[in-house]
Amino acid sequence: MRLLCFVGLFVLGSLCGSEGQVIELEEQNWERVLSGEWMLEFYAPWCPACRALQSSWEEFASWSEDLHLKGIAQIDVTKSPGLSGRFMVTALPTIFHVKEGEFRQYRGSRDKEAFIAFIEEEKWKEIETIPSWKDPRSFQMTAVSYFFKMSMFLRNAHSTITEVYNFPTWASYLGFAIATVALGAFLGLVLVCCIDFVCPPQKNFGVVVSQPDDDEKDATDQDDIKDDVVEDDTESKPTAIRKRKAKKAE
Repeated sequence: MRLLCFVGLFVLGSLCGSEGQVIELEEQNWERVLSGEWMLEFYAPWCPACRALQSSWEEFASWSEDLHLKGIAQIDVTKSPGLSGRFMVTALPTIFHVKEGEFRQYRGSRDKEAFIAFIEEEKWKEIETIPSWKDPRSFQMTAVSYFFKMSMFLRNAHSTITEVYNFPTWASYLGFAIATVALGAFLGLVLVCCIDFVCPPQKNFGVVVSQPDDDEKDATDQDDIKDDVVEDDTESKPTAIRKRKAKKAE
Protein backbone atom coordinates (compact mmCIF):
# COMPACT_ATOMS: atom_id res chain seq x y z
CA MET A 1 0.00 0.00 0.00
CA ARG A 2 2.78 2.40 0.88
CA LEU A 3 4.50 1.51 -2.38
CA LEU A 4 1.38 2.42 -4.39
CA CYS A 5 1.04 5.73 -2.57
CA PHE A 6 4.69 6.51 -3.23
CA VAL A 7 4.34 5.72 -6.93
CA GLY A 8 1.18 7.85 -7.17
CA LEU A 9 2.84 10.81 -5.49
CA PHE A 10 5.87 10.45 -7.77
CA VAL A 11 3.76 10.44 -10.92
CA LEU A 12 1.67 13.38 -9.70
CA GLY A 13 4.78 15.34 -8.86
CA SER A 14 6.26 14.63 -12.28
CA LEU A 15 3.12 15.85 -14.04
CA CYS A 16 2.92 19.00 -11.93
CA GLY A 17 6.60 19.67 -12.44
CA SER A 18 6.29 19.35 -16.23
CA GLU A 19 3.64 22.08 -16.44
CA GLY A 20 5.03 25.42 -17.50
CA GLN A 21 8.20 23.94 -18.97
CA VAL A 22 9.51 24.28 -22.49
CA ILE A 23 8.61 21.22 -24.58
CA GLU A 24 11.25 19.77 -26.88
CA LEU A 25 9.82 18.65 -30.21
CA GLU A 26 11.49 16.47 -32.83
CA GLU A 27 10.74 14.80 -36.15
CA GLN A 28 8.66 12.12 -34.46
CA ASN A 29 6.30 14.34 -32.45
CA TRP A 30 6.17 17.76 -34.14
CA GLU A 31 2.58 17.15 -35.27
CA ARG A 32 1.45 17.79 -31.70
CA VAL A 33 1.35 21.48 -32.58
CA LEU A 34 -1.47 20.87 -35.09
CA SER A 35 -4.07 20.82 -32.31
CA GLY A 36 -4.58 23.66 -29.85
CA GLU A 37 -2.55 26.86 -29.55
CA TRP A 38 1.24 26.77 -29.46
CA MET A 39 4.28 29.00 -29.57
CA LEU A 40 7.16 27.33 -31.35
CA GLU A 41 10.83 28.36 -31.47
CA PHE A 42 13.55 27.06 -33.80
CA TYR A 43 17.02 27.36 -32.32
CA ALA A 44 20.54 25.97 -32.41
CA PRO A 45 22.92 25.51 -29.46
CA TRP A 46 25.71 27.43 -31.23
CA CYS A 47 23.49 30.47 -32.01
CA PRO A 48 24.27 33.49 -29.71
CA ALA A 49 20.84 35.06 -30.27
CA CYS A 50 19.18 31.78 -29.34
CA ARG A 51 21.17 31.56 -26.10
CA ALA A 52 20.19 35.13 -25.26
CA LEU A 53 16.51 34.29 -25.83
CA GLN A 54 16.55 31.09 -23.77
CA SER A 55 15.85 32.67 -20.36
CA SER A 56 12.96 34.78 -21.67
CA TRP A 57 11.51 31.77 -23.45
CA GLU A 58 11.62 29.66 -20.28
CA GLU A 59 9.96 32.46 -18.28
CA PHE A 60 7.30 32.74 -20.97
CA ALA A 61 6.73 28.97 -20.74
CA SER A 62 5.81 29.34 -17.05
CA TRP A 63 2.79 31.42 -18.21
CA SER A 64 1.48 28.81 -20.63
CA GLU A 65 -1.29 27.61 -18.31
CA ASP A 66 -2.46 31.16 -17.50
CA LEU A 67 -2.50 32.03 -21.20
CA HIS A 68 -4.42 28.83 -22.02
CA LEU A 69 -1.67 27.66 -24.33
CA LYS A 70 -1.39 23.98 -25.02
CA GLY A 71 2.36 24.26 -25.11
CA ILE A 72 5.45 26.40 -25.60
CA ALA A 73 7.98 24.38 -27.53
CA GLN A 74 11.47 24.39 -29.01
CA ILE A 75 13.03 22.56 -31.94
CA ASP A 76 16.78 22.08 -32.18
CA VAL A 77 17.63 22.36 -35.89
CA THR A 78 20.88 20.43 -35.41
CA LYS A 79 18.91 17.40 -34.20
CA SER A 80 15.93 17.86 -36.53
CA PRO A 81 17.22 19.38 -39.79
CA GLY A 82 14.18 18.06 -41.64
CA LEU A 83 11.89 20.29 -39.59
CA SER A 84 13.95 23.38 -40.40
CA GLY A 85 13.37 22.57 -44.07
CA ARG A 86 9.70 21.74 -43.53
CA PHE A 87 9.14 25.16 -41.90
CA MET A 88 11.58 26.89 -44.29
CA VAL A 89 13.68 28.32 -41.47
CA THR A 90 16.39 30.59 -42.88
CA ALA A 91 17.35 32.53 -39.73
CA LEU A 92 17.71 31.74 -36.04
CA PRO A 93 15.90 32.06 -33.78
CA THR A 94 12.61 31.77 -35.69
CA ILE A 95 9.31 31.78 -33.80
CA PHE A 96 5.91 30.58 -35.01
CA HIS A 97 2.46 30.95 -33.53
CA VAL A 98 0.33 27.89 -34.27
CA LYS A 99 -3.41 27.66 -33.64
CA GLU A 100 -5.43 24.68 -34.83
CA GLY A 101 -3.04 23.98 -37.68
CA GLU A 102 -2.71 27.61 -38.84
CA PHE A 103 0.87 28.89 -38.86
CA ARG A 104 1.97 32.51 -38.41
CA GLN A 105 5.52 33.76 -38.05
CA TYR A 106 6.16 35.95 -35.02
CA ARG A 107 8.34 39.01 -35.78
CA GLY A 108 7.88 41.08 -32.61
CA SER A 109 10.14 41.76 -29.64
CA ARG A 110 11.86 38.80 -28.05
CA ASP A 111 11.07 39.25 -24.38
CA LYS A 112 8.59 37.70 -21.97
CA GLU A 113 6.28 40.74 -21.81
CA ALA A 114 6.01 40.95 -25.59
CA PHE A 115 5.21 37.26 -25.84
CA ILE A 116 2.51 37.49 -23.16
CA ALA A 117 0.94 40.56 -24.78
CA PHE A 118 1.00 38.82 -28.16
CA ILE A 119 -1.18 36.02 -26.76
CA GLU A 120 -3.38 37.99 -24.32
CA GLU A 121 -4.25 40.74 -26.82
CA GLU A 122 -4.54 38.25 -29.67
CA LYS A 123 -2.14 40.21 -31.81
CA TRP A 124 -1.59 37.08 -33.84
CA LYS A 125 -4.89 37.85 -35.62
CA GLU A 126 -3.17 40.81 -37.27
CA ILE A 127 -0.63 38.51 -38.94
CA GLU A 128 -1.44 36.65 -42.13
CA THR A 129 -1.06 32.91 -42.11
CA ILE A 130 1.74 31.45 -44.16
CA PRO A 131 0.70 30.64 -47.78
CA SER A 132 -0.63 27.20 -48.57
CA TRP A 133 2.41 26.24 -50.64
CA LYS A 134 4.61 26.78 -47.55
CA ASP A 135 2.36 24.77 -45.25
CA PRO A 136 4.59 22.29 -43.35
CA ARG A 137 2.09 19.51 -44.07
CA SER A 138 2.18 20.02 -47.87
CA PHE A 139 3.87 17.59 -50.26
CA GLN A 140 6.46 20.10 -51.49
CA MET A 141 7.59 21.07 -47.99
CA THR A 142 7.84 17.41 -47.07
CA ALA A 143 10.16 16.99 -50.07
CA VAL A 144 12.21 20.00 -48.92
CA SER A 145 12.57 18.41 -45.48
CA TYR A 146 14.17 15.35 -47.07
CA PHE A 147 16.64 17.56 -48.94
CA PHE A 148 17.61 19.23 -45.66
CA LYS A 149 18.12 15.81 -44.08
CA MET A 150 20.31 14.76 -46.98
CA SER A 151 22.40 17.93 -46.78
CA MET A 152 22.99 17.37 -43.06
CA PHE A 153 23.94 13.75 -43.71
CA LEU A 154 26.48 14.80 -46.36
CA ARG A 155 27.89 17.47 -44.07
CA ASN A 156 28.35 14.96 -41.25
CA ALA A 157 29.89 12.46 -43.68
CA HIS A 158 32.35 15.11 -44.91
CA SER A 159 33.33 15.94 -41.33
CA THR A 160 33.85 12.28 -40.51
CA ILE A 161 35.99 11.68 -43.62
CA THR A 162 38.24 14.72 -43.07
CA GLU A 163 38.42 14.82 -39.25
CA VAL A 164 38.13 11.19 -38.13
CA TYR A 165 39.86 9.41 -41.02
CA ASN A 166 42.16 12.37 -41.88
CA PHE A 167 41.51 12.27 -45.61
CA PRO A 168 42.24 15.49 -47.52
CA THR A 169 39.31 17.74 -48.40
CA TRP A 170 39.74 17.22 -52.13
CA ALA A 171 39.43 13.45 -51.65
CA SER A 172 36.10 13.93 -49.89
CA TYR A 173 34.79 16.19 -52.65
CA LEU A 174 36.03 13.76 -55.31
CA GLY A 175 34.20 10.91 -53.63
CA PHE A 176 30.99 12.93 -53.48
CA ALA A 177 31.36 13.86 -57.17
CA ILE A 178 31.85 10.23 -58.25
CA ALA A 179 28.92 9.11 -56.13
CA THR A 180 26.72 11.86 -57.61
CA VAL A 181 27.58 10.91 -61.20
CA ALA A 182 27.08 7.20 -60.50
CA LEU A 183 23.76 7.83 -58.79
CA GLY A 184 22.59 10.07 -61.64
CA ALA A 185 23.53 7.45 -64.23
CA PHE A 186 21.76 4.72 -62.28
CA LEU A 187 18.59 6.77 -61.84
CA GLY A 188 18.65 7.71 -65.54
CA LEU A 189 18.94 4.03 -66.51
CA VAL A 190 16.06 3.12 -64.21
CA LEU A 191 13.95 5.93 -65.68
CA VAL A 192 14.62 4.80 -69.25
CA CYS A 193 13.72 1.20 -68.37
CA CYS A 194 10.49 2.33 -66.74
CA ILE A 195 9.54 4.42 -69.78
CA ASP A 196 10.27 1.51 -72.14
CA PHE A 197 8.19 -0.79 -69.97
CA VAL A 198 5.22 1.59 -69.79
CA CYS A 199 5.42 2.85 -73.39
CA PRO A 200 7.27 0.24 -75.47
CA PRO A 201 8.60 1.47 -78.85
CA GLN A 202 6.54 0.61 -81.94
CA LYS A 203 7.95 -1.98 -84.34
CA ASN A 204 8.89 -0.66 -87.81
CA PHE A 205 7.66 -2.85 -90.67
CA GLY A 206 9.77 -2.43 -93.86
CA VAL A 207 7.98 -1.76 -97.15
CA VAL A 208 8.81 -4.45 -99.72
CA VAL A 209 9.26 -3.02 -103.23
CA SER A 210 8.81 -5.61 -105.97
CA GLN A 211 11.50 -5.60 -108.64
CA PRO A 212 10.30 -5.84 -112.27
CA ASP A 213 11.16 -8.96 -114.25
CA ASP A 214 13.57 -8.92 -117.20
CA ASP A 215 10.72 -9.28 -119.71
CA GLU A 216 8.93 -6.30 -118.19
CA LYS A 217 12.14 -4.29 -118.35
CA ASP A 218 12.60 -5.12 -122.06
CA ALA A 219 8.99 -4.17 -122.86
CA THR A 220 9.38 -0.90 -121.00
CA ASP A 221 12.62 -0.09 -122.83
CA GLN A 222 11.00 -0.80 -126.20
CA ASP A 223 8.10 1.51 -125.34
CA ASP A 224 10.55 4.25 -124.43
CA ILE A 225 12.39 3.82 -127.75
CA LYS A 226 9.12 4.03 -129.68
CA ASP A 227 8.17 7.20 -127.85
CA ASP A 228 11.54 8.73 -128.73
CA VAL A 229 11.10 7.84 -132.44
CA VAL A 230 7.63 9.38 -132.54
CA GLU A 231 8.93 12.55 -130.92
CA ASP A 232 11.76 12.77 -133.48
CA ASP A 233 9.28 12.37 -136.37
CA THR A 234 7.03 15.09 -135.02
CA GLU A 235 9.98 17.42 -134.66
CA SER A 236 11.25 16.75 -138.25
CA LYS A 237 7.90 17.34 -139.98
CA PRO A 238 7.68 21.09 -139.33
CA THR A 239 11.21 21.47 -140.70
CA ALA A 240 10.26 19.80 -144.00
CA ILE A 241 7.12 21.98 -144.31
CA ARG A 242 9.23 25.11 -143.78
CA LYS A 243 11.60 24.07 -146.58
CA ARG A 244 8.69 23.59 -149.02
CA LYS A 245 7.29 26.99 -148.16
CA ALA A 246 10.67 28.54 -148.78
CA LYS A 247 10.93 26.95 -152.27
CA LYS A 248 7.46 28.20 -153.24
CA ALA A 249 8.38 31.70 -152.20
CA GLU A 250 11.39 31.69 -154.52
